[in-house]
Amino acid sequence: MRKVISILVVVLAFAFNSNAQDKMNKNVKTISLEQTKGEFVQKALTVSEGTYVFEVANNHAAEAVGLVLVKKGDDASNAKNHIKTAYVTQVVKDGKIEKSNATKLAKGEYVYFCPMNPTPQYTLTVQ
Repeated sequence: MRKVISILVVVLAFAFNSNAQDKMNKNVKTISLEQTKGEFVQKALTVSEGTYVFEVANNHAAEAVGLVLVKKGDDASNAKNHIKTAYVTQVVKDGKIEKSNATKLAKGEYVYFCPMNPTPQYTLTVQ
C-alpha cells in the first residue's frame, strides 16, 4: 500500500509541475527580429504588456549578431542599462536563429539595436 501511495504522490507531483510549466510557456510570446547588413528588417514594434522571448535571425548581416534592449531614455552605451534577459543566449551566426531568455516587458518605450552589426536604435512600444 505504501508503495502505491508513493507512486501516486510522484505521479501527482509530476502532473502538477507539468501543468504549471505548460501554463508558464503559454504566457510567453515571441518577438521575431531579422537582421540584414546594418539594420533590422522590423523598424518599430508595438506589443502588449507581457513576457516575451526575442528570436533573432541573422540574414547575412555579419558573421555574428546580437540584440540589446534598453528602456527608452536610458544610456544605451552603458551595459548597466541593458535588459540582459533580452540578450540572445548565444551570438547569432550567419544564417542562424537564436533566442533570448524570457523577458517581462512593462508598459513604456524601449529601444533595440545590435552593436555587433551596428544598427540604428529602433523603438519597441509596450501598451
